[in-house]
Amino acid sequence: MKLVIQRVNEASVTIEGKIHSSIGKGFLVLVGIQKGDTEREVIYLANKTCELRIFSDENEKMNLSLKDVDGEILAISQFTLINDSKKSGNRPSFVLAEEPQIAKKLYEKFLSVCEEDLGAGKIKSGVFAAHMKIKLENDGPVTLILEKRFEE
Repeated sequence: MKLVIQRVNEASVTIEGKIHSSIGKGFLVLVGIQKGDTEREVIYLANKTCELRIFSDENEKMNLSLKDVDGEILAISQFTLINDSKKSGNRPSFVLAEEPQIAKKLYEKFLSVCEEDLGAGKIKSGVFAAHMKIKLENDGPVTLILEKRFEE
């Protein structure tokens, strides 16, 4: 599982010309589910995301979490994060991305774990497998990539 987390002042997702979801201060999280990922990875990374301390405190040190700043999450499913570009060609392969029906369940689990941690109304999302347009104002900019793969 791979996440790209951007600290934002605001972000929104538009589908078919209409704003579907928007947030103020918080994280835009792009969520990629890889074949073999389980709820274990999802729960681990959802908890890690909610606890990240990457907002500045009164001393301008990254020391505050989403809870500390009353922040929100806009989570967008993005299978293209799980790509293989090692071959000599210029077209990436997405064969490592999880099948849509499984990925959707794990993406929804990510949303529910985050909502359990941050509270109702703090988690917004796009629409799984929809063509979406994302707008954001990155704060910093601060962008992190989190990955987790438990080996059985």
